[in-house]
Amino acid sequence: MKIKIDDNLYEGIPGETLMELAKRNNVDIPNLCHKTGFEGQGRCRLCMVEVNEGRRTKVVSSCVFPIKDGLEVVTNSDKIKKMRKDIILLLLLKTPNNQYIKKLAEEYEVIPPERYEDKTSTEDCILCGLCVKACEKMGTSAISLVNRGTTKKVSTPYDDSSKDCIGCGACAEVCPTRAIKFTDKDNTRTIWNKEFNLVKCESCGKYYTTKEALNFINKKLGEESSEHICESCRKKSISEKFKESYKDYVSH
Repeated sequence: MKIKIDDNLYEGIPGETLMELAKRNNVDIPNLCHKTGFEGQGRCRLCMVEVNEGRRTKVVSSCVFPIKDGLEVVTNSDKIKKMRKDIILLLLLKTPNNQYIKKLAEEYEVIPPERYEDKTSTEDCILCGLCVKACEKMGTSAISLVNRGTTKKVSTPYDDSSKDCIGCGACAEVCPTRAIKFTDKDNTRTIWNKEFNLVKCESCGKYYTTKEALNFINKKLGEESSEHICESCRKKSISEKFKESYKDYVSH
């Protein structure tokens, strides 16, 4: 399956999207709401490109558009650049003081009209929905997009602490603008108006997850583990065991 992107020919894999093909071949297409491992959503619209199918040219969101043999794609036409700048301007007006959006605006030379500047705004959320998807993938669905229009936001039910939230922090991890805030102080994590006790790694002594998240994952995997080891130490342990096994193999 051959796809041409900006006059360069690439081999596509059936079932992948334009964004996945581009990422796999280090073709830069700007985006905010796309994350490897998640289905495309087409929410931020920054990943728009022009595709040519025969005599027909149209603008599509590359994160949701499936590739087809013979497709010709243009990622940086004047039309696309103009559309991206307009989208970035809207994002900048919504989140004028967010460092990630400001950096994007600088990169694309987007300057908001002075009369729209708001130096007091603390809004960071662009409503991409990645956090909601992450929560769904975890299997908890503790947060969702609520309300409509200008009052639309990500929240727990009734803005209260959710019994389903396990404090894993997956929502904050995937957020492209770091809009979801949480604090880890001593052995306590606070997120979504709820406090959680943190678990300490038995190897390095660092607090690394909540008791609720650990219990949830163990239950999901159908196992109970008395071993509390963070991901970094677990990888290190596996690596050391592999080295020892390799030494034993070589010596024999």
